[in-house]
Amino acid sequence: MTANGLRDTGFFGRFAAAVSNFFSAVAEARRMADRYDYLSRLSNTELAQMGLVREDIPQVVARSR
Repeated sequence: MTANGLRDTGFFGRFAAAVSNFFSAVAEARRMADRYDYLSRLSNTELAQMGLVREDIPQVVARSR
């Protein structure tokens, strides 16, 4: 078994693992985009209450992975 729970059965196993990894990466990118959208819609006052300024948003999103 591989780390993602799929059996390594040669080409098919590697292909299935690659597809699984791809969809996991897409889901992670979607979560990051949603977080960025959420934070970017907040007012500067709301961001300040969280200890952030608008320029911090990309770094916060990248670190929240």
